[in-house]
Amino acid sequence: MDYNRTFDDALDALRQEGRYREFADIRRKRGQFPAANFFSGDAVGDIKVWCSNDYLSMGQNPKVIAAMHEAIDCAGAGSGGTRNISGTTHYHVELENELADLHGKEAALLFTSGYVSNDASLSTLVRLLPECVIFSDEMNHASMIAGIRHGGGPKRIWKHNDLEHLEKLLKEYDLDTPKVIAFESVYSMDGDISPIEEICDLAKKYNALTFLDEVHAVGLYGARGGGISEREGIADKVDIIEGTLAKGYGLMGGYIATNANIVDAIRSYASGFIFTTSLSPAIVAGALTSVRHLKTSQAERILHQERARTLKARLTEAGLPVLENPSHIVPVMVSDPVLCKQLTDALMDRFSIYVQPINYPTVPRGTERIRLTPGPAHSDADMDELLNALNMLWGEMDLKRAA
Repeated sequence: MDYNRTFDDALDALRQEGRYREFADIRRKRGQFPAANFFSGDAVGDIKVWCSNDYLSMGQNPKVIAAMHEAIDCAGAGSGGTRNISGTTHYHVELENELADLHGKEAALLFTSGYVSNDASLSTLVRLLPECVIFSDEMNHASMIAGIRHGGGPKRIWKHNDLEHLEKLLKEYDLDTPKVIAFESVYSMDGDISPIEEICDLAKKYNALTFLDEVHAVGLYGARGGGISEREGIADKVDIIEGTLAKGYGLMGGYIATNANIVDAIRSYASGFIFTTSLSPAIVAGALTSVRHLKTSQAERILHQERARTLKARLTEAGLPVLENPSHIVPVMVSDPVLCKQLTDALMDRFSIYVQPINYPTVPRGTERIRLTPGPAHSDADMDELLNALNMLWGEMDLKRAA
């Protein structure tokens, strides 16, 4: 067996498809986002970032940064262990209480990432509920799919946001059969929003639990940042809400918020929680400050939505193929993996604009795109630079414009 040849062949296959991914070596400039340094060999350049998931720039917020410094001075660098063995700091307890309050739930549980919170929670639910059937939206995130697979139980995939198809599948099972309906609020690549209330009504009708991923909505929607379910006034209808601290809140980590007994069960059985060193106190303190700030401040959300609307309107006016949606996500369709990579390389090399190509398996083949994430810190001048670059490259590369 020629191991190196096997790995080389696998990587070559990605390159030939235009799907080989390269990391951009950057360092954000504190207080100057979206400005960042780009490192290429010995050279260092200045760029503008247009693809960060720090949607509200809370990772740059002075109060958040100050809280992290204070936590380091008070508690040191790391947490010192897993949550079960010395790694439950007072910061963790405070943040879990704050997140439970955010969603109007009895309890919350922190994980090291949103991926882990989905994987660990869904797989544990399947294992704890005898003969549980998972009903998964076909566009669910890879972390939800992984958790469902790791649970090892039966699953049914329902057509994206298709209530009729979901109900048809639910009808096939007895009311007493344990069921979990897993879906997202804002789907991060197309930017569409699920009919949460109608799904919850079906869950009640067919005696199922609901597991809602609000990763791309927490902090961004709702009077206090509780997500789409809070905005629609229906968080109480959702059994388990999963979220992240890495996007709207600008830090890292994931969580679930739900009933106290569900939290206790997942805390006690999920290996992805039990055997992982807990988040450092500095990160948790920063997240705690971010969550508290966005519970009362509307300024970031208002400006974020305005920036997203403005960019979509300007892209549309320029004839660029923006995928319409009701959220803050701004996908611009290229529909070819090689051209998508060429486009983003040219944006960086010629215009110092950093946008990451989005290719399969993140999106289906033939729907390759750039995914722009305008935020409160992006100025009109930044948009001018981006639009001018995109218009020029679209013409040079003879890319398809909107009909």
